Amino acid sequence: MRAVIQRVNSASVRINNEKISSINEGILVLLGIEKGDFRSDADYILDKTINLRIFEDKQGKMNLSLLDIDGEMMVVSQFTLLGDCTKGRRPSFFRAEEPLTANDLYEYFVGEGAQKVKKLACGKFQEMMQIELVNNGPVTILLDSKKSF
Repeated sequence: MRAVIQRVNSASVRINNEKISSINEGILVLLGIEKGDFRSDADYILDKTINLRIFEDKQGKMNLSLLDIDGEMMVVSQFTLLGDCTKGRRPSFFRAEEPLTANDLYEYFVGEGAQKVKKLACGKFQEMMQIELVNNGPVTILLDSKKSF
């Protein structure tokens, strides 16, 4: 499982020009689910995400987590994070999980996250979305559950 974590002042998702969800200060998670991922991968990415110390303390050091600041989280499914561009010019997505299984893991991640953070918003699985965000920093972190074990 791969995730792009972005520290944001705000973020929102639109589908067909209609805003469907939004957050204020917190984290935007772009989540890619790979073939062979399990709930343990989702648990690892979620735990790492909400506990990353990427928010500034009173001394200006990145020393606080999303939980410490009581921040909000938005999760958007993004299979293109599994794109392989090593051959040719068109990405191959053979490593991305099949939609039914991927959606189950995405929903699991969202459900677990909703129990741990102040507010959780999300995109809509397999929809064309427009993501608007104000990246704070910018601070962007890459996580990969396969590189953690």
